[in-house]
Amino acid sequence: MKQIHVLTAVAAAAMLAACGGGGGGSDDRGALIDTPATVATLTAAQIDTSTAASGLQPLAGKAKCDVRVISLNYSTIGVNAEKTNASGVMLVPGGSCTGAFPLVAYAKGTDVQKPRTLANAADGETFLLAAMYAAQGYSVVATDYLGFAKSSYSYHPYLHADSEASSVIDSIRAARAAAVMQGVALSGKVMLTGYSQGGHSSMAAQRAIERDNAGEINVVAGAHLAGPYNLSGSFKLTNAIAGYQFFVPYLVTAWQKIYGNIYSNVTQAFKAPYSNYIETLLPSPTLTFTTLVTSGTLPGDAPDIAKDKVFQSAFIADSQTNPNNALFLAARKNDLLGWNPRARTLLCGGAGDPTVPPAVHMAVAQADFSSRGLTNVTSVDVDPSVRAAFGINGAAPTDPASAAFATYYGNYHGTYEPPFCHLQARAVFDAVK
Repeated sequence: MKQIHVLTAVAAAAMLAACGGGGGGSDDRGALIDTPATVATLTAAQIDTSTAASGLQPLAGKAKCDVRVISLNYSTIGVNAEKTNASGVMLVPGGSCTGAFPLVAYAKGTDVQKPRTLANAADGETFLLAAMYAAQGYSVVATDYLGFAKSSYSYHPYLHADSEASSVIDSIRAARAAAVMQGVALSGKVMLTGYSQGGHSSMAAQRAIERDNAGEINVVAGAHLAGPYNLSGSFKLTNAIAGYQFFVPYLVTAWQKIYGNIYSNVTQAFKAPYSNYIETLLPSPTLTFTTLVTSGTLPGDAPDIAKDKVFQSAFIADSQTNPNNALFLAARKNDLLGWNPRARTLLCGGAGDPTVPPAVHMAVAQADFSSRGLTNVTSVDVDPSVRAAFGINGAAPTDPASAAFATYYGNYHGTYEPPFCHLQARAVFDAVK
């Protein structure tokens, strides 16, 4: 199988003129602020050319439908239920595909680029959704989240379950409104999925919908992919959440904005020079994951070294050992354990994932659901598929000093794992659509 370049821009799509703007203005959650604009159309032939070239086609299958890429800007709420907005994308099957489409609501993975929107046919994550779902007859809506793209929110509440859920829920409402305006029929069935941070978001959305909005939104399945569901458990580890140069600073500063008690002064948590700018760094208007490191803004070292450079050791130690530590208690608030999914639910991950280890998150969540006798929640480990496609003779590299080891584990979570989990998600959705 060819290497799947999921996070790389794929073949250029035909760009169509935007069709208006400035409408809406309603304060209702999910109301459209701008007229939905078709920004591109991907033909089935274009999709097939790209998936064949990238190696994705054996998983995605050949496209059955053209896909329209529609930008959305909608009303939602912030962490304190204050009125704000978020943007996103709707992917609509077209061409030979007609009828009433089920709606897949997707939540994206961790992002550090503030201007980025998924309403871009050349975006790798958007193309993956187009190939795996929209080209197969699903309508898709995906939020950019608070604090990204067109959102006026002042920051991104990273891994905050409630605002992740409201962003996803209101994107569903926005998609329904856009479907009416675009003459698109939806079947009324809704599936939820997301990857990495998005797996946390999609599970939070399923929990919130089944608790508060079941009469409005008919969730028939959830597929939560490589998500950090056990945040408090991860903080007990030496290398919490893997990636002290990105994910943990992002989370700590976001939760400080949300709860106000994670630290009394930024220097209590962070060392200089990072303490001078870390609170306003992420998401960045100009820097990417790569340039954050190459510019020296964040360290590119191994997790232990990065942790010692960025964080005050006493701050980390207390979060790992003190049950009353504010960071640990905030993590407990954002864990996704202890609830009972009603719809069919899939958890997916790869055992070799160094960023969101399934042993810490997926396995713990599955055990939690199973402990209450739930039989509608299942888990799948796609590590054998990842090793077969990208390992050395079907095995993961074992020499930490080798280039093969660095390449394999550096690409595991962001590139190798996602399409295999999306394939598992689509199989669940196909069974209930």
